[in-house]
Amino acid sequence: MATEPKKNRHCKVDKNGLIPYMEAWEKQHSLVAQRLSNPELDDVLLLLEHPPVYTLGTGAKTEFLKFDPTVTGWEVHRIERGGEVTYHCPGQIVGYPILNLRYYQTDLHWYLRQLEEVIIQLLAGYGLRGSRLSGLTGVWVEGRKVAAIGIKVRRWITMHGFALNVNCDLTGFQHIIPCGIEDKPVGSLAQFIPDLDIEQVRQALITTFAEVFQVKLI
Repeated sequence: MATEPKKNRHCKVDKNGLIPYMEAWEKQHSLVAQRLSNPELDDVLLLLEHPPVYTLGTGAKTEFLKFDPTVTGWEVHRIERGGEVTYHCPGQIVGYPILNLRYYQTDLHWYLRQLEEVIIQLLAGYGLRGSRLSGLTGVWVEGRKVAAIGIKVRRWITMHGFALNVNCDLTGFQHIIPCGIEDKPVGSLAQFIPDLDIEQVRQALITTFAEVFQVKLI
């Protein structure tokens, strides 16, 4: 049964800069393990960027890769999140919330919609209208997908999260069918707002996350 979120849950923001994907993956696992042992620990929001890397969800289809990873040498990882293949690169803000949903709502659909809402409200602050598409997860602006979302939840502790394209080189997406969606292009905020400052967006994202999830930042 869903519960009402408890206001003023403490959440630590950890801004890591540009770090390798597997380093962030290991850090997430460590944080989740700590909270499985002690569910009263504060929540954490990891905000970072990755060097170029492709990731596939647990059941992601390799046919959505337009290249042979054994030939290209590009970094590719299959991980335990939901969703299909996506691409991470510098200029994209990746958010990994480590939350105990027992303090919010034990409802994965609610959680996914909340993550989308963070992005939608952030975009509104820049005068952009973020949209959801029926049956799909993520956020679009004028038909272009600017934010992808994929999560893993273990005993109501969350990991993985969202990737927001701020000002990044989108050519890496040309080598995949992003999220398995062929007919909808990927976009970035810089296409709509020239000279966008990624650090400004990062700070606005932190504030918006706190408002949507009703957490107290520490």
